[in-house]
Amino acid sequence: MNAPAVLHAPGDHALTTSRFTVPGMRCAGCIAKIERELPKTPGVHAARANFSAKRVAITHDPAVDEAVLEQALQTLGFEAQRVVDNPLGSDAKERKQLTRALGVAGFGMMNVMLLSVSIWSGADGATKQLFHWLSALIALPVIAYAGRPFFASAWMALRHRRTNMDVPISIGVILATSLSIYETLTGGDHAYFESAVMLLFFLLAGRALDAEMRTRTRAGIGALLGRMGKSASVIGADGTTRRVLAEALEPGMLVLVAAGEALAADGVVEHGASTLDNAMLTGESLPEAVSVGSLVHAGAINLGAPLHVRLSHVAEDTALAEIARLMDEAGQSRSTYVRIADRASRLYAPVVHTLAALAFIGWMIAGAGWHQSLVIAIAALIITCPCAMGLAVPSAQVVASGALLKRGLLVKDGSALERLAECDIALFDKTGTLTLGEPRPDIAALDAEARAVALGLAQASRHPLSKGLAASLLRAGVEPAAVTNIREVSGEGLTGTWRGLRVALERPDSATTALATRLTIGDESQLISFTDPLRADAAETFRALGQWQISASILSGDRAALVAEVAAQLGLAAEAEASPQAKLAALEALKAAGHRPLMVGDGLNDGPALAAAHASIAPGTASDASQQAADAVFIGEKLMPVAVAIRVARRTMQIVRENFAFSILYNLLAVPLALFGYVTPLIAAIAMSLSSLVVVANSLRLASSAKEPRA
Repeated sequence: MNAPAVLHAPGDHALTTSRFTVPGMRCAGCIAKIERELPKTPGVHAARANFSAKRVAITHDPAVDEAVLEQALQTLGFEAQRVVDNPLGSDAKERKQLTRALGVAGFGMMNVMLLSVSIWSGADGATKQLFHWLSALIALPVIAYAGRPFFASAWMALRHRRTNMDVPISIGVILATSLSIYETLTGGDHAYFESAVMLLFFLLAGRALDAEMRTRTRAGIGALLGRMGKSASVIGADGTTRRVLAEALEPGMLVLVAAGEALAADGVVEHGASTLDNAMLTGESLPEAVSVGSLVHAGAINLGAPLHVRLSHVAEDTALAEIARLMDEAGQSRSTYVRIADRASRLYAPVVHTLAALAFIGWMIAGAGWHQSLVIAIAALIITCPCAMGLAVPSAQVVASGALLKRGLLVKDGSALERLAECDIALFDKTGTLTLGEPRPDIAALDAEARAVALGLAQASRHPLSKGLAASLLRAGVEPAAVTNIREVSGEGLTGTWRGLRVALERPDSATTALATRLTIGDESQLISFTDPLRADAAETFRALGQWQISASILSGDRAALVAEVAAQLGLAAEAEASPQAKLAALEALKAAGHRPLMVGDGLNDGPALAAAHASIAPGTASDASQQAADAVFIGEKLMPVAVAIRVARRTMQIVRENFAFSILYNLLAVPLALFGYVTPLIAAIAMSLSSLVVVANSLRLASSAKEPRA
């Protein structure tokens, strides 16, 4: 046994995360084994298995080689491969194998069933024996080929002294096939080739459907990654450029981004000014103005003049790749229902094998003979496979997460759906959450000259008011004035020189509203006021939340006058000038009163509240700390994804409960029938396979659940 990992105190050193594809992870018991045993490897701090994506994320010391981690997984009985080329990995190989196996099984099933129908219709004597031999000739190669995914998984598990769902499936198929061969060789009346082939066909259909669901769930993120630049023009020390593939880019390189070109990595603008289409990353339809010092992300499309960008993050370190990883890890979680499935799966193999053995022994004692006793044991072995139980949670979570992603909401953790469904009250921050967090200026009173000067100054600053002013002027088609000697004093504003005159964007006097700046040109000055508009569908969102019996209020750190204005527009109660500690206290008070609060916020000061809430959502424009603390992130200017998330979460939990209820009912009815000899292996194969397909089909109903609620 591996020695337990030496755990270090937080902050001692940075940890790293490695991700592996583990195709042999077939049940919740596999998840429990991986997450329980891997941390015993020296240097490994935690392991998180994603059943839906067949991935394992391992947090470990940087000194631990990935080959050691791969070997640790193999020691547990799981073949593993490092995910390196794409943060999402690729399911193409698995899907291709499953599709081929499914096609072969379907071909074999149809032909063997045709022969079986003839036997059931009354064929006897030499004709029956001929059909048995023909069935064997068709079924044996089909079983050998189509059964490989199950046989390989079962052998891997047994070789490492463990069991999984594929062990009893393989035993059932092999026993049914062996008994059928014996019947054919001895001229018996019954053969069960159709049972074995049909069992494999339906099991493969379920797995192929599961693989397809996983692929579709990540299709939106895959499309984003596909829009990243495939290469970039790297500027050398001598000023020449050379084309370099995206995977060969390195931090620190200076690249030229031409007009119409997509960025291949994240970086900072060193020279030039332009506008970028960031819709794929932020959901914002309007172009974003960028200039020297602006942070730009992979996938953004340069709509204007060429830019020189110094790369900061490449390949898997880009913002888009991080979103992909979050989505990849969102499908499976340690929720209450997953823990139930864990416990059930741990008992599954010993219980199934015991029941099958008892059925055989009991019927032998009852005088049924070894043949009939073995047939009943095989039926019991097949019919008790808890595939439906294993799919109850992940199938629903995967479909729901995919549906929400299409509506602009990224669920980072599948258990968040469970917590979102339980929320009964929602608290919203104001700036950047209820409002767009993008101050928009009133430039109507500015003449052409003033607009040009204002843009020449504003594009040199990253202050929110300067960014908002620059973006508005660029949208209006303004060309910046050639302002020189620009200086920025934190808290005071910008100054520069234009045509020999002093020009400035300065902080107004204290008597003026905070959302304003003063433009000065020589001896003349004028005030530019700003507004931070509400999200267009804010009122509609709160009406939808009301339909779901979610009471909402504002909990903001902004000034009372600004918060009161927004509260009046939306008809909400509000608490203003709340410190991070006050927000935490408000949440704890709600919890103490029996509520389960949802926190929606974006600022750095909202991070503790987002982490402390029963569930939390942050906008895509939120600070990194807030996005990390939140359970889900929504992109774009609409607030409605928050209400949609509540509805989908509640619908998901309803589907999960239905799946569990069906799985339990199926076993309560099917197992006794098998044990008492009322089910043949063929019927057992059909019943077990259909139970899994029913669960998957029920979960697929969630695909259309992310429509906007009617206000």
